[in-house]
Amino acid sequence: MKLVKINEDNCVYCHLCEVACKTEHSVSKDIIKAVKKENVLSRCTAEFNYPYSASIMCRHCDDAPCIFACQNGSMHRDERGYVVVDQDTCVGCWMCVMVCPYGVIKQGENKDWGLSVKCDMCPDRSIPACVEACPNEALTFEEL
Repeated sequence: MKLVKINEDNCVYCHLCEVACKTEHSVSKDIIKAVKKENVLSRCTAEFNYPYSASIMCRHCDDAPCIFACQNGSMHRDERGYVVVDQDTCVGCWMCVMVCPYGVIKQGENKDWGLSVKCDMCPDRSIPACVEACPNEALTFEEL
């Protein structure tokens, strides 16, 4: 299974991964509308602690504590093997948020307020949007 590999030596903290994620998960798929009007939550977060920076996102853990913590099965593995959340059944209990060892599951805002939001590896794309947008190969999509 391919995952996003993070190379912090190449990350320049440009946030293009976040912008690409917001655009990909927006209704309009328009960068301006996604960032300024639709207020879409990015599934990855660019972190900076001088001199290091990196885009942090779900690692789709083999043991996935978020799946075990989810009481109604909303957090599950999809047919590709990635850990995803079903927005139609999530009740926003945030148990997944509390048990995630990487702190990458977020609490949704606006229409998704209260529901869990996390990286879904862009199911409609062959390469996740964050990887494709990274100009420095700080993110690559590889078999790990």
